[in-house]
Amino acid sequence: MSGHEHAVSADGVWKIFNEGLSNEVTALQDVHLTVDTGEFISLIGPSGCGKSTLLRVIADLTDATRGQMRVAGVTPPEAREKQLYGMAFQQAALFDWRNVRRNVELPLELQGWNKDKRKERAMELLEMVQLADFAEHRPWELSGGMQQRVAIARSLAVDPPLLLMDEPFGALDEMTRERMQNELLRIRQETGKSIVFVTHSIPEAVYLSDRVVVMSPRPGRITDVVPIPLGVDRDEDTRESDAFYESVTAVREALRGHVGGAGMRARVGEV
Repeated sequence: MSGHEHAVSADGVWKIFNEGLSNEVTALQDVHLTVDTGEFISLIGPSGCGKSTLLRVIADLTDATRGQMRVAGVTPPEAREKQLYGMAFQQAALFDWRNVRRNVELPLELQGWNKDKRKERAMELLEMVQLADFAEHRPWELSGGMQQRVAIARSLAVDPPLLLMDEPFGALDEMTRERMQNELLRIRQETGKSIVFVTHSIPEAVYLSDRVVVMSPRPGRITDVVPIPLGVDRDEDTRESDAFYESVTAVREALRGHVGGAGMRARVGEV
């Protein structure tokens, strides 16, 4: 057994900030989750429920207090060292003094790729996100949606098997956001990446995901996992379908059912 059958596997993960102090906060409580290779999972829940904290534990940006996290079968520090994942945040976090192409090249530069290879790979990725014509522009010359596409291209630079995305479309207007969702689905189809995606939007989670993971108010626990039966090919018509509305309702009810926090334990066992 290679241990690579899951993109992410969390086994009884807790995250407690300031443990033992008067300002102790339990952000994650006994989280169990597996993400299969090639699967798209969204994390959804009320503000402050630990969605981003869970993503940060996967990414080795913070340690689990208890329990075990595995990324492609290895520990988060090993996964980070081997660059087994790419990250995209709500803010594109591009460097204004570098043009678009050189922003995409940055992870390759850190890996010691030579100049020609870096340029070739960056252009390939900019082609994929339909921004090749903007390679020599500076980030501030681009719209918010275009900047996010550059950030996604950069997160794909070293061709990691896993993408971790923390509300990457949260700051965009509705129309741009829908276009970006379609873009992400297309990239997923082309690359076969596993994706863990944090969002506050129920329709976004449903449109993008194979399964939506519902978290309780803090301390964050996984209270439901809702499978989304929309198939692989999704487009604008999908958003109008009965199956889409039914899934949105199922996620909304799962969220609503756990606001009080009671009566969920029996169902969690089935997840």
